[in-house]
This record gives sequence, structure tokens and C-alpha cells, in this order.
Amino acid sequence: MPTRRQIIQRTAVAAAMLALGPLLPSLVRAAEALRRREIPATGEMLPVIGLGTSRTHDIGLDDPEMTRLLEVLRVLLDGGASLIDTAPSYGNSERVVGELVERHGQRDKVFLASKVSSSGRERGMAQIEASFKALQTDTIDLIQVHNLQDTRTQLGLLRELKQEGRVRYIGVTHYLESAHDRLLETLKQEKVDFVQFNYSVGERNAEKQLLPYCADHGIATLINRPFTRGNLLSRVKDKPLPAWAVEIDASSWAQLLLKFILAEPAVTAVIPATSNPRYMADNLLAGQGRLPDARQRQMIVDAFR
Repeated sequence: MPTRRQIIQRTAVAAAMLALGPLLPSLVRAAEALRRREIPATGEMLPVIGLGTSRTHDIGLDDPEMTRLLEVLRVLLDGGASLIDTAPSYGNSERVVGELVERHGQRDKVFLASKVSSSGRERGMAQIEASFKALQTDTIDLIQVHNLQDTRTQLGLLRELKQEGRVRYIGVTHYLESAHDRLLETLKQEKVDFVQFNYSVGERNAEKQLLPYCADHGIATLINRPFTRGNLLSRVKDKPLPAWAVEIDASSWAQLLLKFILAEPAVTAVIPATSNPRYMADNLLAGQGRLPDARQRQMIVDAFR
């Protein structure tokens, strides 16, 4: 029997999906709960679908597009998700995220992740303080050292902030396969809660060492570039969805790509960026229903060749 909390969440998911009406490709699984996975450092459960903000949220606070981005946030939260990933290097994205969360008025439902990308303790601290101000919050759930920039110094600083309770989790990031070896070496030398890197049908290097290492050593993983900045989706834009997609409860090409990633048990969450409420809802559906087995994962790979 589902608990009262689960019933409430499923009702909220259904309401969020139905509010988009004809925008949604599928409403079949709208009332299902979004899959969650454990953050190994604490046991906290994190929804497997999040929201990236690189490029998509780099606008002015007075831009009319803010209305649409607020709808993206509403769909994210009403659909049972919580994670929003941003960074000072994403232009105005941090300020936009902070303003959107403030306008929505439910900071307690949001898992805010940002980054530090400075050299030296003083500059790092100044950038982090600016992030607190931009995000309009006293606590940031996760701050990661962006692209391994001055990693040791910045991780030392983040550990102090974590000790003070201003930051809940710390980690490191990169977005290129060529940096995976450096990420792995950093994980072996520095204790972190999270690591973020690229992994997709088109970029599978993380399967070799990174994902197994994280699984074995209790490190949560955030996956960026799940569509390789749209390159994968452009390959299939004129193709019909394969009939076998129904076997894994997928109703779009984007869901196939996200389910391919989520079928890897070492993945904690994936963070596709979007400024479109319909795409946000579609991405959430990837976090429901069945995931592909090894045979079906290979079918997904073959479909994007």
C-alpha cells in the first residue's frame, strides 16, 4: 500500500503533467513517483532527474523568458524532482535561479548545486560568497570545484564551509572525457561527496573506471551532457521512435537517452539543461517506469549510430 506521502507526491506529479495539456507527449505514467537514489555520504535520497542551467538560464532578470523558466521550475518541483545545477561561470544563471526559487517560494524543496572556479583561497571565497548572494540562500546544498581548477585549495575551503553548515555536500566536476583520468586521481586523493562528469550514449568513457570507482567508494555522481549538447538528438530528429521503446516505458528519444544513463546503477542523477517546460516534463518521465537491460541498452546505442 502506498503511503500518504507517496499518494500526495503522485497527485502532484499528475497535476504538473496535466497542466501542460497538449504539450506533453505522454500522460500514461504521470501518476508514478519519480525514481530516487541514495547519496552515499548520508543516505539522503535524491531524485534521478535534475535541471542543468548552462546557457538556458543566462538571461536578464527582466527578460520575458523568466515566465517560461518559472514554469520549468514549477514542473520540476511538482513532478517530484529537486536538483538544480548552476555555476558562476554560466553567465547570469545563478542570479536567475536564485530569483526563480525566490519567486516560487519553496526553497525547502530545492536541492541547489553550484560551483567554484577560482584560483586562490581569497578569490575562491569571494566567488562563493557571491553565489550565496545570487542564489538568495544561507545554505547551498552542493558546491563543486569546477573543472578541477585549483582543486586542493578550493576543496579545503569547501570543507570549512561544510563544517560551518553553510554547505551540505562538496565535490568536483569536469565535462570532457579527456579529464576523466584527472578526475579519478582526484577522487583517490581527496574525500568528496559528489563528482560530476559527462556520460551518454555518445561518450561512454566513464564506464571504464570512473563509474565503477564511484560505486565502490560511495561517491554520488551527477551526469552532465546527456545529449552531448543536442548532437545526439539531432541524429534522430526526423526518425520515428522505435516500437521497442514501449518495453522500457519511453515515449521520446530524449527519454531513451536518459534511461540509457540511468540504467547504470552508479549514476545518482542526470542534469539535462532546458528552458522549455515541455522538455522538463518529458525528461521527468525518463525517471519513471522500466529501465533498459543490457540488450536494450545496446539497442539504444545502435539507434543513435
